[in-house]
Amino acid sequence: MQRTNSNENEAKKQVLACPICYDMLIWDHDPVFSVDSTPRFILECSTCKKAYSGNETHLDLTLTSGTKKNDGYMPASSEVFRLPLVSFLYERGWRQGFTLWAGFPGPEKEFEMMKDYLNPVTGGRIIDASCASGIFSRIFAKSELFSLVVALDFSETMLKQCYDFIKQEQNISQENLILVRADIARLPFASSSIDVVHAGAALHCWPSPSAGVAEISRILRPGGVFVATTYIIDGPLSFIPFLSLIRKNFRRISGSNMYLSKHELEDLCATCGLVDYTYVRNGRFIMIAARKPN
Repeated sequence: MQRTNSNENEAKKQVLACPICYDMLIWDHDPVFSVDSTPRFILECSTCKKAYSGNETHLDLTLTSGTKKNDGYMPASSEVFRLPLVSFLYERGWRQGFTLWAGFPGPEKEFEMMKDYLNPVTGGRIIDASCASGIFSRIFAKSELFSLVVALDFSETMLKQCYDFIKQEQNISQENLILVRADIARLPFASSSIDVVHAGAALHCWPSPSAGVAEISRILRPGGVFVATTYIIDGPLSFIPFLSLIRKNFRRISGSNMYLSKHELEDLCATCGLVDYTYVRNGRFIMIAARKPN
C-alpha cells in the first residue's frame, strides 16, 4: 500500500513544471499534496534553476514569483479581481449576479451539466482555472471524482478567499487539493499531464483567450477535456451598427472579451488544436466542451 502511495506522489510531483522553460521542478522535500502542506515547499527548476515558493495559502508559480510587485502591466479585467474588496464580494453576490443578467444556472446545476463531459476523465487530475474564490474547486474536491484538484488563479486575494472558504467547509477533504497562483497564458504544468481543465465564467476575462486555450491544449493529455462557461451577446444586440469596432475598443480598454456567437468559441478551440466541440445554451449563458485528440 505504501508503495502505491509513493508512486502516486511521485507522479503528482512531475505534474508541476517551471513556467519559464516547462521543465521539471525539484522539490526540497517529498511533498504531501494538500491545502496546507504544499505552500510550505520550495521548488527549483531542474534547468534554469529558478526558485519558486509559497506562502500561507498557495504556491506561487508565476514568472515573477519571489520578486516584489513586479507582475508588469495587466489589463483591467485581470487587475480588478486582485482587489481585496472584489475578491471578498465575488462569492457574496458578484457571482450570483451572473444568473440574473446572463442566465448562468448556478454552480451546482452547472456541475451537473458538465458531468457528461467529465465522465471519461474521472479519477484523473483537474485544474479549476481562474478559480476565483474556489466555488468549483470545492465542488470538485467534495465530489471525490479526481485524484488531484488544482485551484488556480492569478489573483492572490482570490486565492486567500479560496483558502478561507475551504477552511470553513465541514465535509471537504483537504488532501489532494492544492492552491496555485499562475498566469493562464503560461501554465506551470508539464505537457500532456492534466486530464481536465475547467474554466467557469472566465474566458471573457482572459487578456488573450487564444493564448490561454493554447496553453490548456498543451497541458491536456491526449483525450483530455476542456470545459468552460461564458456568455454570448447575440440576438438583437448582434445587429448593433459598428458592434465589431465597439467590441475591439472595449477589449483594448478593459481587457475583457465579448463573444457574438457559439461559432467564435468553436473556432477558438479548433485553432488551439481541440476537437469534438460541443455546447449547451441557456439564454446568454453557454457551456462549451472540447477534447485533445488521442
